[in-house]
Amino acid sequence: MSQTKAPKVRATLFCILVGIVLALVAVVTDHWAVLSPEVKHHNATCEAAHFGLWRICTKRIVMTDSKDKTCGPITLPGEKNCSYFRHFNPGETSEIFEVTTQKEYSISAAAIAVFSLGFLIMGTTCALLSCGRKRDYLLRPASMFYAFAGLCIFVSVEVTRQSVKRMIDSEHTAWIDYYYSWSFACACAAFVLLFLGGLALLLFSLPRMPQNPWESCMDAEPEH
Repeated sequence: MSQTKAPKVRATLFCILVGIVLALVAVVTDHWAVLSPEVKHHNATCEAAHFGLWRICTKRIVMTDSKDKTCGPITLPGEKNCSYFRHFNPGETSEIFEVTTQKEYSISAAAIAVFSLGFLIMGTTCALLSCGRKRDYLLRPASMFYAFAGLCIFVSVEVTRQSVKRMIDSEHTAWIDYYYSWSFACACAAFVLLFLGGLALLLFSLPRMPQNPWESCMDAEPEH
């Protein structure tokens, strides 16, 4: 690899590393979205919820001196209970989520996230192997794996977004308000870093193009 491309590749790999960390944080945490039911009486106990790809957490909050008709914010103190979705662990109970959202959405978002992790593992393996002498060509499949991982994260984000939207729009649910939380933001940032980083890495790892019209790629001098 040429001396001019090496710093660009290192900077790109660092951005991709940040994207990998953000993707892992998003997949394992439970703050993708926060749901709030309607509060009809002040000084009443309401139950807000926040969930991720695998678990849902409910929190009983006592509303005092609030004119807001929604429950929360979720940061208020209260009794918290977390459980895995029933379709992932039959022994757990998560009636709220089972009733108010579609099981297919949850399974799809989690499965696509697992595919993303698989692409990240393959991309990281190729990137590590490329550190050896004359193995720069492995950066090209690594870049594609990272780009595919970013696309999978994006699809998982979109599936979750559609799931939340359908929950709020449904007349059969108690939720009237929602907002996306920090896990969702981590997933969006991971998509940007992985997808753009993968494309940039592919661009930097390509062989030098011919500099003259009569020079072919095979005739070009090899890079050292």
